[in-house]
Amino acid sequence: MRRALAYSLALMSAPSFTPDEFRQAQHQLGLSDKQLAAMLGIAYADHVRRMKVAEGKSSHRNVTPTVARLLQAYLDGYRPADWPA
Repeated sequence: MRRALAYSLALMSAPSFTPDEFRQAQHQLGLSDKQLAAMLGIAYADHVRRMKVAEGKSSHRNVTPTVARLLQAYLDGYRPADWPA
């Protein structure tokens, strides 16, 4: 029960990104779809492309809370050691 509550609270505080905001964030970071997928732990660059598709379209994919948190950390200046040069 306690773990479920902590998980729910974590989800509530997660940043969210619309497809346009996701696209702008990627542009600001200067990463290709393939590079962004690698930095976000996403298996395929196609999934990154789908996060930029307008909501309501069949190919749209939501930005998960975990991906949103990591993307926000990158926008805030965090860079892991394997950040693309």
